[in-house]
Amino acid sequence: MQRQKGFTIIELIVVIAIIAVLATIVMVNVVQYIGKSKDAAIKGNMQTIASTAAGIFDTYKAYNNGATTSAVTNPTAANAISQINSLSSAPANTSAHNNASNWCVCAQLTGNSANTFCIDSTGYKNETVTACGTRCNATSQACSN
Repeated sequence: MQRQKGFTIIELIVVIAIIAVLATIVMVNVVQYIGKSKDAAIKGNMQTIASTAAGIFDTYKAYNNGATTSAVTNPTAANAISQINSLSSAPANTSAHNNASNWCVCAQLTGNSANTFCIDSTGYKNETVTACGTRCNATSQACSN
């Protein structure tokens, strides 16, 4: 009687099942960290907008001194808002408003898509579940909870 070498179909199925379980565990963790990194990038871009707005205010003593020097339409701030929109889980929910004395920017986060992050001219920075349209609107031009 001759013995055949190799694996049985059951052994192959068990190995494939183990690999599938391990791959699933790894993917869940990777996706979670990708969301957190996008949220950090969104918050970093909002800090860029805050720095740009502070520079505009130092120069013009107002946050809105023409289309090219507005706190949220300035090329540097506009680029940051564009990057926020590319990272956000709901870019249509990003809002940015300013007048001569106030500005605010709010964006939907990715890691926890129920949360938004808002920053404004008063130094307020906070993450909460309130929608951006409510938190940073054209009337108040400041973040609210």
